Amino acid sequence: MPRGGGWWGLCTLMVLALLGGCAAVPGGGAVAPATPAAVKPAPRPPRIGLALGGGAARGFAHIGIIEVLEENGIQPDLVVGTSAGSLVAALYASGLDGKAMGRLAETMDESAITDWSFPLRGVIRGEALARYVRQNTGNRPIEQMKLPLGIVATDLANGDPILFRRGDTGTAVRASSSVPAVFQPVKIGEREYVDGGLVSPVPVRFARQMGAELIIAVDISSPPDGAATGDAMRMLLQTFSIMGRSINTLELRDADIVLRPRLVGVSSADFTARKRAIAAGREIAQAMVADIKARIAAKTR
Repeated sequence: MPRGGGWWGLCTLMVLALLGGCAAVPGGGAVAPATPAAVKPAPRPPRIGLALGGGAARGFAHIGIIEVLEENGIQPDLVVGTSAGSLVAALYASGLDGKAMGRLAETMDESAITDWSFPLRGVIRGEALARYVRQNTGNRPIEQMKLPLGIVATDLANGDPILFRRGDTGTAVRASSSVPAVFQPVKIGEREYVDGGLVSPVPVRFARQMGAELIIAVDISSPPDGAATGDAMRMLLQTFSIMGRSINTLELRDADIVLRPRLVGVSSADFTARKRAIAAGREIAQAMVADIKARIAAKTR
C-alpha cells in the first residue's frame, strides 16, 4: 500500500478523476454552462409632446395647464406652439416652470409686446415681442433650449407651414404670432412669414413630426359666438376662428388628449382676463389629469 505522501497523492488523483467524470456527459462532451435568464428591460413611458394652440390673449390658459401637469409629475419631452402657444412654448422650453410663467404673466405689461407703427402692412411691428421673448428665455436660440422646441409659422408666399427648429427664438415667435394686417410680416432669409394659426391652429402634426408618441393638445380657439365684432381687431380674430375650425377638426384627430379650457367670455383681445384664463387652464387640466395618466400608462412598454 502506498505510504505517506504517496497515499494522499493517490487520493487526490481519484477525487480529480471523479470530478472530471461528473463534469462529463455521455460521449465525452462537457456540460454547457447554464444560460442566464434574459433581463427584462424596464418599462419605458411614451415620449410626450405638448402642442399649444393659438388664440391671442386666451393663451394664458396654457400656463394653468402646465402648472397642473407639473403638480402631477407629468413632464412633456418636447413642446411645439403656434401663435400665442409659441410664446408659452418658448418660455417653457427655456426652463421656466408653470409657477414662474404665472408670475411673469401677472406682471406682463401689454405695451412690452406691442410696438405700434404707421399702418403700412401691419399696425404692430412685432420687434417688441421678439425682444420680450429673448429677454425672458436667456437669449437662447431654439436649438439650445432645455426642452426640444418647435415653432410653427406660415410662408406668406405659398401658404406652406414651416416648423422652426433652429435660429433666433424671438424672431420665430414673432413670425408665428404675426396676424396679417395686425403685425407686419417677418422676413427671415429671403422669405416672409405670418401667423402659424393660418395653417396649424393647434400643431399636433408637428409634435408627431418631432417624435412625440403621446400628444397632449391644447385648443384655446374661440368658436364664433355671435358677439359684437364692431372693432376691427375683434372682427379679424373672429375671422381667424372661423377659418381655423375645419383645420382643427382634422388635426386634432391625431392627438391622444385634447384639452379645451372653458374660456367663455374671455376674448382673444382681452389681456386683462389673464388670471381667468390661467384658472380655466388649471380647471380643465385637473378634470383630465386622471385620463392623461391612464393614457400614459397604456402606452408605457
